[in-house]
Amino acid sequence: MRTSRTGKLIVAVLTGAALIAGTGPAGAGGYDGAEFRRDVRTLHEDGIIGVHGRVSTERGQWTAAAGVADRETGAPVSPRSHFRIASNTKTFVAVVMLQLAGEGRLGLEDTVERHLPGLIRGNGNDGRAITIRQLLQHTSGLPEYRQAWPPTPEFFEQIRYRHFEPGELVGLSLRYPSTGAGHHYSNTNYVVAGMIIRAVTGNSWATEVDRRLIRPLGLTGTSVPGDDPSMPPPTARGYQQWFPGPLITDVTEQNRSGSDAAGAIISTTADLGRFFRALLAGRLLAPAQLAEMKRLVPVGDDRQAGYGLGLVPFRLSCGGVFWGHGGQTTGYLSTVGVSEDGRRSVVLSLTGLTGNSPADLEKPKALSERMVDRVFCDR
Repeated sequence: MRTSRTGKLIVAVLTGAALIAGTGPAGAGGYDGAEFRRDVRTLHEDGIIGVHGRVSTERGQWTAAAGVADRETGAPVSPRSHFRIASNTKTFVAVVMLQLAGEGRLGLEDTVERHLPGLIRGNGNDGRAITIRQLLQHTSGLPEYRQAWPPTPEFFEQIRYRHFEPGELVGLSLRYPSTGAGHHYSNTNYVVAGMIIRAVTGNSWATEVDRRLIRPLGLTGTSVPGDDPSMPPPTARGYQQWFPGPLITDVTEQNRSGSDAAGAIISTTADLGRFFRALLAGRLLAPAQLAEMKRLVPVGDDRQAGYGLGLVPFRLSCGGVFWGHGGQTTGYLSTVGVSEDGRRSVVLSLTGLTGNSPADLEKPKALSERMVDRVFCDR
């Protein structure tokens, strides 16, 4: 949440950027540990309060960290730190939906109306004309419910510990007109997807994610906190620079029901990499469902090759793509990248981005893009 033009660029510059890193001896494609550690330190020096990252390759896993996990105590960031993964949550939710489709319990062409009668009506939004596929690929036209939330630190404090029901979030979105045809990224889509999971299974989306993904994969550092605003230790505390200047708020504690199935999960770099590698390696979905997940719609972004069903391909300079998503919320930024065969992954968590100008914000973007390109492309 930011209110100045420069502040808004903090989100625009880094959301969806390939913020990737790893450490150790020569990794995938010859990107070595010394260069990686230097680049992670540089990201911290360029204004990121805490950085930790992980590369997993056929040769093993390497980690690195720079900066602090807690500005008050000066405690350093740990590579094992927990962080809020924000919109990377969408990929978990999409996998559950596709598993349910594979089981014949729902269809991607089912309308929202079929599972949630009467939920979506008004301002050109109509659940009778919106399919599950459109929810997962952000082509439903459903507007962003966060438009109703003023982007100010005062408003953040008002809702920091507040519980939101998913239907309440959808109701906020229906104050606004449909965005129409085409890809329009909206958190509302995944809130509705979470409601459909409950309608189909009788369980919350969080329960199904835990039962189907977290426990089978042994993701011991991953959780859906519900109304609990705290973070498990070790914690990478989240910091928010609301405007260019000295005001930086510790926003670690927050009730994530206001993000719900669009962005509530807490995880670690190890767990997030393991989940995405398992997905691309075909361990979570049957081939037909994984193929559906990779069917793309255009997004009008030079770096993205499109948007699938909760899965994003990013272009590489050497040709081809890596797959992942990305997450941005108050105080936290993260990105995941995984190779087509699921054998290599890179995860980076950033806790607190600071800067005084657009140029300050471009520096970590350019460096992180170069890092991911070298991880996947250098030979």
